[in-house]
Amino acid sequence: MLTKKVIGIDLGGTTAKFAILTVDGEIQQKWSIETNILDEGTHIVPDIIASINHHLDLYDLTADDFIGIGMGTPGSVDRAEGTVIGAYNLNWKTLQPIRQQIEEGTGIRFALDNDANVAALGEGWKGAGENNPDVIFITLGTGVGGGIIMENMLLHGVAGCAGEIGHITVDPEGFACTCGKVGCLETVSSATGVVRVARHLAEEFAGESQLKASLDDGQAVTSKDVFELATEGDVFALMVVDKVCFYLGLACGNLGNTLNPSSIVLGGGVSAAGEFLRSRVEKYFRQFTFPQVSESTVIKLAELGNDAGVIGAGSLALQFQD
Repeated sequence: MLTKKVIGIDLGGTTAKFAILTVDGEIQQKWSIETNILDEGTHIVPDIIASINHHLDLYDLTADDFIGIGMGTPGSVDRAEGTVIGAYNLNWKTLQPIRQQIEEGTGIRFALDNDANVAALGEGWKGAGENNPDVIFITLGTGVGGGIIMENMLLHGVAGCAGEIGHITVDPEGFACTCGKVGCLETVSSATGVVRVARHLAEEFAGESQLKASLDDGQAVTSKDVFELATEGDVFALMVVDKVCFYLGLACGNLGNTLNPSSIVLGGGVSAAGEFLRSRVEKYFRQFTFPQVSESTVIKLAELGNDAGVIGAGSLALQFQD
């Protein structure tokens, strides 16, 4: 069994990333294909099957060389049935019997989970989580997602909604969220949320600022612009970053006080701001946690980048070990 391998798949709206890994989580081969969402996404699973079979031939491997395949996917996942529904960026509007198709097409056992959960598994296992049993992962991208690992178990909740960190309320009087609530973390700490906070605060800021001038001029501004200007000392950009980190620190503090993980790991595009972001989130995290938590739970930056998804997906397949 030790010589057997696993396959991890990170399915996204633009590309599907694949990796062949050892049971210890080391990547041996990687590749990717474009995600063809035409015709209600009916090409996606056949393309995945064809790509796996092609690469097994390429590397002179057979189904017997593998323990299983794991996959992270957008949408609402039924892990028991191996199905997905509502992955709108994949154009999947109807129920997709993914496990049945992939097991029939490859002859390899298959497991799947939500993409944010799977990234949490990867970062927890081989990344900043250092394989500790209690790790929370927050991904700061177009939205805010997350995954919670407690006592070596990925939490799912009764409706599969555990780890929806982006919908923690951080401002009851805040912005409307696409989920129907008001004041969700996602509305202020996602890539779009950072810009939303900047536009809101710009209304009352009267000082000199390149960021304020760009916003007032109607120029397109990104979260990357905000953080870059803040690192250059733009007073208004620093104010925006401080507000964003306040909200993130508040959410992390609530998670810390509730679950006391060894680490809360920040990943996704916004986390590219690095230590500039992390240290400010940590400052507020310490403000909102009681001493035993602030002394034992660490705020970290993700380490695996784009590999978190395939590594975490590969770990799903380990459940099939005899």
